[in-house]
Amino acid sequence: MITPRLGVNIDHVATIRNARGENYPSPLRAAILAQKFGADSITIHLREDRRHIKEEDLKEIKKKLKIPLNLEIAPTNEMLRISLKYKPTFVCIVPEKRMEITTEGGLNLKKKYFLIKKIINHLKKKKIRTSLFIEPNLNDVKIAKKIGADCIEIHTGKICNLLNHKKNIKKEFKKIQKSVNFAKFIGLEVHLGHGITFHSAKLLSKIQGINEYNIGHFLIGESIFIGIKESINKFKKILKK
Repeated sequence: MITPRLGVNIDHVATIRNARGENYPSPLRAAILAQKFGADSITIHLREDRRHIKEEDLKEIKKKLKIPLNLEIAPTNEMLRISLKYKPTFVCIVPEKRMEITTEGGLNLKKKYFLIKKIINHLKKKKIRTSLFIEPNLNDVKIAKKIGADCIEIHTGKICNLLNHKKNIKKEFKKIQKSVNFAKFIGLEVHLGHGITFHSAKLLSKIQGINEYNIGHFLIGESIFIGIKESINKFKKILKK
């Protein structure tokens, strides 16, 4: 049985910094501390509108980080250019809408098929591992394999939201389980991400075959109260079970 990796998303350290237009708190410092306290990778999302992480953050973190850097990008030519310039260890392609508060769902792989395929081809030439952020949908898993992705990251926002509001999660849990099983069968690495809390991590950790969890907003939020070390430790203990 595999022990899943924990990717720590530090976007919202930058959100707090940008709220006052200061140079603190530092996303770089957060990345280095997360590395020190057991994160297996650091995730940052360089949005097109630069609402939290800036290109300068990407540059500094890539230069000083010793664990893998996972860069989330929208499927655009600008973001492909930036990815090829800084060469993060991993790239996860995600959908973006300018007016959304946070990522609202998985990629529309049919609509963006040829653009995403082109981006993946360019990234793989530079030996950058590629992941696609998708809904727990068997057809999307199949397309992700066909399009050349190394991994999928299943959007867990819906199940986490249902759990937070004490609603029935059985149907969504089964969809995720089936998607994971199918992805593993056809040779894709499987990651989970979005909206994960301590409570939902305990539930999701019952699913076998997950290689990686990418967790940010809740982890950074809890760090205000219990510290980033304890926040990371609690997630790692949950995911080991």
